[in-house]
Amino acid sequence: MTTLEIPHVGTFDVDVWEQGSGEPLLYLHGYERHPGGAGFLTRLAADRRVLAPEQPGYGRSTGVEAFVDIHDVALFHRELVESWGIDRIDVVGHSLGGMFAAELAVLAPQLVRRLVLVDAFGLWLDDEPALDPFGPADEVAAAKWHGEPPAQEPTNFVPDPGDPHGAVLFSARNLGSATKFMWPIADRGLRRRLPLVDAPTLVVHGASDGLLPVSYAAEFTRLIPDARLAVLPEAGHYPQVEQEDAFVSVVSEFLAAGSGS
Repeated sequence: MTTLEIPHVGTFDVDVWEQGSGEPLLYLHGYERHPGGAGFLTRLAADRRVLAPEQPGYGRSTGVEAFVDIHDVALFHRELVESWGIDRIDVVGHSLGGMFAAELAVLAPQLVRRLVLVDAFGLWLDDEPALDPFGPADEVAAAKWHGEPPAQEPTNFVPDPGDPHGAVLFSARNLGSATKFMWPIADRGLRRRLPLVDAPTLVVHGASDGLLPVSYAAEFTRLIPDARLAVLPEAGHYPQVEQEDAFVSVVSEFLAAGSGS
């Protein structure tokens, strides 16, 4: 657990999953949960140091009430990375974490070496409205996956036999924290700032994502200078889970292309 104090923002206790050594990589998880030691993270950690914090307000991480706006979140991530003694880092953000990763790249361009946005929230298209991620559970579940949902979605939640309601409360708390930046829509003005992203950027998107159509990934790619788009077939909102091999391959190739820079 990392304790972080940011002047004019607040104090945070942050649960951080870490594995591997080499070039550092910051992974920012999606709106539902931290994936824990999921297969794609352990594979990325085979040749780099992966640091994956649990966002404030999720699980054991505290301090979400200190965030006034999205800029506080970016300041939090900047200070967190610098607290590790890191001055340049690759950033991979999924879903809500993609929004946070993009904001960090705008606010701290000196810190972000390469940026990967995976099925990222943060934009709104009137011509193709995104599905409400807080809508009926069965509708959202069907929209998230290309095929059958996995028997156990990656999570860092550890069941407590003495608390039969723990999983429900864990999920409710996480989603409650997500609403601060995603409800009623996940648009906090990021569109205006994306052209300021300097970091080489790869936008990855599941072709079958029913929460965010591929048009959202295309819009990220259009707005970020020189961004590349990789659409992974037979994958929904979690391409890193449904198409782990393809995801690790395209992300690793992109990150390796900038090694030494």
